[in-house]
Amino acid sequence: MHFPTTRRLLLVLVTFPASIIHHADARDWEIPLGGNAFVTEGDTDGARISRTGLSGWRNESTVVSVFFRTSGPAKLEVALQGSVPDGASVIRAGINGRHLECKATGSNPQSIKLGNFETPVAGYVRLSLQGVSKSGGTFADAPALVVSSDQPGLELAYVKAVPNDGGHFHFGRRGPSVHLQYPLPDDADIAYFYNEVTVPEGEDKLGSYFMANGFGEGYFGMQVNGPSERRILFSVWSPFKTDDPKQIPDSERVHVLQKGEGVSANDFGNEGSGGQSFLRYPWRTGVTYRFLNTVKPAADGSSLYTAWFSSPEEKNWRMIATFKRPKTQKHVTGTHSFLENFSEAAGWQSRRALYGNQWAIDTKGGWHELTEAVFTGDAMASAGERLDFDGGSQGEQFSLRNGGFSEGKTALRTPLQRKPSAAGAPKLDFPSLPGIKIAMPAE
Repeated sequence: MHFPTTRRLLLVLVTFPASIIHHADARDWEIPLGGNAFVTEGDTDGARISRTGLSGWRNESTVVSVFFRTSGPAKLEVALQGSVPDGASVIRAGINGRHLECKATGSNPQSIKLGNFETPVAGYVRLSLQGVSKSGGTFADAPALVVSSDQPGLELAYVKAVPNDGGHFHFGRRGPSVHLQYPLPDDADIAYFYNEVTVPEGEDKLGSYFMANGFGEGYFGMQVNGPSERRILFSVWSPFKTDDPKQIPDSERVHVLQKGEGVSANDFGNEGSGGQSFLRYPWRTGVTYRFLNTVKPAADGSSLYTAWFSSPEEKNWRMIATFKRPKTQKHVTGTHSFLENFSEAAGWQSRRALYGNQWAIDTKGGWHELTEAVFTGDAMASAGERLDFDGGSQGEQFSLRNGGFSEGKTALRTPLQRKPSAAGAPKLDFPSLPGIKIAMPAE
């Protein structure tokens, strides 16, 4: 895709000592491309975004987009901090339908002025960059974008560089994760947690994890793992705190006791460690899937964690796995759902899910409908560096959305409420669930 060229201005590269030339009372923001840029169109291999910024920018079809948010309308002066390793390049930049071209040359670090743009309202700005022509191997290498404005009181939001934190850009590009925290009754021990999830058409972006049944020691939901691969994932953390599963002593290792047909089970790490299981399953948008999990304290000081999954096509329940977690004596606690993106490259895209018909079943067989939730977010959302998230309720369902650089209207920590299910509690025949004898052994 090429930008419209109805207004084409050729700007010659000028080198400045420190920043863009502007009025004395202007303010500069240095936006690191390593946390705020994405390849959004064309050849995805035609440019590379790494912790150090933009490099390997070779293909004319590749569009690189940089996102930031302005607190109000403003006139902006925009430049790339970067260099052209060899030869000369013509680069096209665009904001809000205005597209300008500039000529860049020189292998020394410099300020490549892209042009002047206006943003009419507060909100996210998408600056698109596309190479037009080059005489060398790449269009430019650039660690940052510099935005300047003399608009009084203007503030910009973007993912900032954090010294000695190599993972900050990773989570910044992935985008904010958002959650629904379901309060449980205070006067009952909860044996089972039931939930339903529907992903609307077009919201199943690569890297999405639509987590349905979260609990104090793990999570259970469905993912988009590749263009042709989807999974039902169930994981339980070890009580031993580490990101390297090889460091877990045998006395604190999570063990799989059983797994369903077609399910893979192994250790996982990098975000805590523990036991992980998954079923490759071609779930579809627009279809409501059912999730059920249980936690039961065992006599040896451990607890047993089991998950089941059901689709309307199959109707029957599939057992995913049962894990044994040592040094744990708990029932179901910390019930929640979340929506996250685990693919950095897809962090600029929006995803959304609906969560409904939540129920908690206590150890005495009592059913408790969970019609209330608290909307929360992760550190990236709380820090205000990524504001493209939202949560709410519509009818009998809660909703979560993240990504897409379109900010929502619901503040974090907002209490939410859905309508009770008109159909009532789901019909569950617990004794017939596959693997129930191992999941819930007789006392």
